[in-house]
Amino acid sequence: MSDKSFIGHFNYPTDYRIGPDNIRSLPAACSELGIYRPLVVTDSNIPTLDWFRTVVQVLDGAALKARVFSDIDPNPSSDHVAAGITAFNDHRADGCIVLGGGSAMDTGKCIGLLVHNPGTVFDYEDKNDNWKRADSGHIAPCIAIPTTAGTGSEVGRAAVILDPQDKTKRIIFHPDMLPDLVLADPQLTVGLPSDLTAGTGMDAFAHCFEAYCVESYHPMADGIALEG
Repeated sequence: MSDKSFIGHFNYPTDYRIGPDNIRSLPAACSELGIYRPLVVTDSNIPTLDWFRTVVQVLDGAALKARVFSDIDPNPSSDHVAAGITAFNDHRADGCIVLGGGSAMDTGKCIGLLVHNPGTVFDYEDKNDNWKRADSGHIAPCIAIPTTAGTGSEVGRAAVILDPQDKTKRIIFHPDMLPDLVLADPQLTVGLPSDLTAGTGMDAFAHCFEAYCVESYHPMADGIALEG
């Protein structure tokens, strides 16, 4: 895949870099953010995929001491976030690489939010001004590598986490919990199961359709919706 039309670089407000083989720029991205011992947060099935070996090789080749955390369900719960925080601390990690779909993205963002801030994940539920309990300066640096088209969590300030006690999903919010940098590599979407490709494609379409039809107007949002 060498089509130059797939290459772009924009900030909205996340630093978003898209292009084939972008995962090979991962060491440079880690260096930019001062990440040398990353926790790689990913969906449970991704470590079995062939291209994931390339990610590991790229990190190893740059002498980055990475640990993989993939104990995540399709609907991540507070238990998964807590386990990820333990993995982060046990590894003495200094940042997160969140790689996968919305489940990995949301879990990784919450790990980064909480690892140096007090309380549990639900202390930051999107109610009142709960987000003010966290110190923005204590949020761990985060690089997002999306592998599906649908969720948009890599540029979002929120996450959806399941409460295992009452089986409800809660929105966790902080204005600074969005990833510092996104590396989007279209080649990572090749070979996904057909139902996942179709489902996330429809999800992306729904986001574009909703953004274009909403009563409020933003020229950049409309442009992205139409092109999307």
